[in-house]
Amino acid sequence: MAILNADRWLDRLGFLDPLAEAYQKQVAAWLTRGGAGARAAKDVLNGTWLGHPLHPALTDLPLGAWSGSMLLDLVGEEVAADLLLGLGCVAGTAAAAAGLADWQDSYGQERRVGAAHGLLNLAALGAMASALVLRRAGRRGWARPLALGGYGLAAASGYLGGHLVFRFGTQVNRNAFVEGPSEWQVAGDEKLVVEGALVASQVGATRILLTRVDGRLCALSNVCSHAGGPLAEGDLAQGVVRCPWHGSRFDVRTGAVVEGPATAPLPTYATRVNATGEVEVRAG
Repeated sequence: MAILNADRWLDRLGFLDPLAEAYQKQVAAWLTRGGAGARAAKDVLNGTWLGHPLHPALTDLPLGAWSGSMLLDLVGEEVAADLLLGLGCVAGTAAAAAGLADWQDSYGQERRVGAAHGLLNLAALGAMASALVLRRAGRRGWARPLALGGYGLAAASGYLGGHLVFRFGTQVNRNAFVEGPSEWQVAGDEKLVVEGALVASQVGATRILLTRVDGRLCALSNVCSHAGGPLAEGDLAQGVVRCPWHGSRFDVRTGAVVEGPATAPLPTYATRVNATGEVEVRAG
């Protein structure tokens, strides 16, 4: 019931859509102007190098620091409380940058909820930074309730962050539950899998991409691990397939992520050609 109420409330935030779309276009323009360096920086913020989304790992740092700051305030350790408050603001800025990188590739209601999540985070960060300024000015009587309000905003934002993951599957590996066939099964006609072709296949419940690179027959998931894009509709160059949705790139021989926003590699499958000229695949 609480989830349904949250969905109804979030449906009323349609006024955020034009703002979110305009901001995404602006960020896309910055990335285009920035070239390879900007894309590499976005990969760092997405967590491509880590093999795991970076944003959720970073969010623990400001929340932990701000929690510690309030506890230290209760026992009169003002210097340490101020230090943790400042560290939380620095970590919160880094978390916000990583969150923006993830949000850039969202759309629809997911983008709307992400925009609300981000705005609450920025409000919380602004409240905490203002509280730190007041503390340094000796006005702790005003700073403490302001920090408490900021903490409440951060908690509300955290709820929306969980909603994004558990309701929409944001940044969840789309191949997490894919095991593939345990026995050899036919995936397609070998004659169709020519050099550089991208051939979509369905083996049971598993969507498979067949291709050939330098004569080597390759089989891997046809589902982009980032948002589920159909890789067979993308393009292939030098053994790397590019997702048509958000541009994630994968090595078709190993499934490894070459460029984000994807962070998880693709499952790959063993291949063989049977006596009738059909490609067979199996997991492992």
